[in-house]
Amino acid sequence: MSSSTVSFHTVLVANRGEIARRVIRTLRTLGIRSVAVYSDADASAPHVREADLAVRIGPAPAVESYLDIDAVIAAARSTGAQAIHPGYGFLSESVGLAEACAESGVVFIGPSVDALQIMGDKARAREHVLRYGVPVVPGFDAKGLSDLEIAEEAENVGYPLLVKPSAGGGGKGMEVVSDAAGLRGALASARRVASAAFGDDSLILERLIRRPRHIEVQVFGDAHGTVIALGERECTLQRRHQKVIEEAPSAGIPAHTRERLLSAAVLAAESVQYVGAGTVEFLIDADAPDEAFFIEMNTRLQVEHPVTEEVTGLDLVALQLRAADGLPLDVTPRVRGHAVEARVYAESPERGFLPSTGTILLFDPPPGVRVDSAVETGSEVTGFYDPMIAKVIAFADDRRAALARLDEALARMVVLGVDTNVAFLRTLCRHERVVAGDLDTGLIETLLPWKAERPSPAQLAAARKMSATGASEPLRTSALWRDRPGWRLGAAAVPEATFAALTDDDEVVELGAADVSAPNGTVHAAMDGDGAVWVSESGRTVRLRPLDRRRRMLHRLAQRESGAAATEPEGRAPMPGSVVAVLVANGDAVSAGDPLVAIEAMKMEHQVLAPHDGVVHLLVAVGDQVRRDQPVARVTTEES
Repeated sequence: MSSSTVSFHTVLVANRGEIARRVIRTLRTLGIRSVAVYSDADASAPHVREADLAVRIGPAPAVESYLDIDAVIAAARSTGAQAIHPGYGFLSESVGLAEACAESGVVFIGPSVDALQIMGDKARAREHVLRYGVPVVPGFDAKGLSDLEIAEEAENVGYPLLVKPSAGGGGKGMEVVSDAAGLRGALASARRVASAAFGDDSLILERLIRRPRHIEVQVFGDAHGTVIALGERECTLQRRHQKVIEEAPSAGIPAHTRERLLSAAVLAAESVQYVGAGTVEFLIDADAPDEAFFIEMNTRLQVEHPVTEEVTGLDLVALQLRAADGLPLDVTPRVRGHAVEARVYAESPERGFLPSTGTILLFDPPPGVRVDSAVETGSEVTGFYDPMIAKVIAFADDRRAALARLDEALARMVVLGVDTNVAFLRTLCRHERVVAGDLDTGLIETLLPWKAERPSPAQLAAARKMSATGASEPLRTSALWRDRPGWRLGAAAVPEATFAALTDDDEVVELGAADVSAPNGTVHAAMDGDGAVWVSESGRTVRLRPLDRRRRMLHRLAQRESGAAATEPEGRAPMPGSVVAVLVANGDAVSAGDPLVAIEAMKMEHQVLAPHDGVVHLLVAVGDQVRRDQPVARVTTEES
């Protein structure tokens, strides 16, 4: 496609991270000037540098920058942008932004305001498509109902139920309720998250399908009334309703079910005269795949759109530009081969997938596959935004080959400086049920809790060599990649003396003088500003804090003493974040495992639990910012 086919000469990208870079890449290919927007936290981010122009729109919090419609419109006006591409997340499904664009004479690269209003509310979308003959999951809209009325309706539908916000997506605020006893707490939690994430605490409740598969259809519409389907994607591998691995086409569904899915998706899009890229999402029962139920329509580009691009050979962003410019769709859908995408998050699977923040000391993406990344060496991962830092996409002639290629690519993926889920992703794409296509949305939960492997001798040898070159005075983080850019170990040497270090679990690991191990691939190492050494081998990364002989002895004594002591009285923050709820009153009697405080970071909410029975003494209040491991409550007993 040449630039002459689209009339836009300047397009503003109202987003950040990998999707902003992805859109800018297509704009550059088409010869269209790109405008980036950024918050103070992203002033030196890659998407800012790669755009032709960049405009600051506010401080780090998203609500004061990327979610500020007035600031986005002002940036478009000041740069002469004719259109705004919202990416996904943030304002991508915002009626307010679409209306502001219309008032300002700027093209919103997305569907009409009517389509956004109908499909942006899950309850309204459900009732709308039902009138057009699209099948939906049994359930009801809880808006305007009291908790008592909701409980009565829930009994009529039957348990188990899924509680979810009417607005928004991404699995945020979803709660599974097994019986009537758990309904009240689930409603409160879902409303709290929905209000914070979407500004709307309306809920819908649906019958929970026991072994659901999540299948979605990529649709495209133009201003001339044409709507087409570009095949389906399998998005079943999820954790807490957040997709982890996606693929196209699906992992084997009956041909008649596929045809039914594509037809229902086109029907749903046609019902709102849809223009642009959209995704219609369905649930299929893994044990009875002949039926498909509509759950929602996402009126934007999806995170997982690259797998559709790989199997169709199409540039979906370019198609979005054509549709927004009023041009007719000129494609004939053809699907070939198989593509699989893994989302790489800055998070720690062994610590319950808590998000991780810090400086990227080394980012080395694997060759031979597509990698859409938000970061590079030197990037700062903060707690202000979603923790996804990259997507790795592998394509092959068939599904097994695509999974194998993805596994190989993840083995060569290097991210040092923050915890990631790369090793967990490798385990997942090699799992026998995944390879066989026996999928349901609860599969990942069967692998939890996740325990990381102990550091290998090759990793310890790499950490020993790195610490020996800078142990007396840790390198400044800002200079690390200039002075010592990622040390590589081709073969493990036999250390002259033992080496000991602490893992993040406070476990002492040692390399003995007789330990000899060839690395399982190249080993990369880098030291952070605190003197800790990050080491990566075959996609598995560990953070090691070197111990000298005296500190090793003191740590062993401390472990021996703590092993004989009672549980520590403090409930501690598992991550840096904001206190969004205090779930008990000061002086309450609590039991071990009772939730005390809820902490939110990176759009995720985590509860701090009582360490043992006793009386609670609160140390924080709603709105407080807390550090990782900071005590937020103390539970005292007669003994303590």
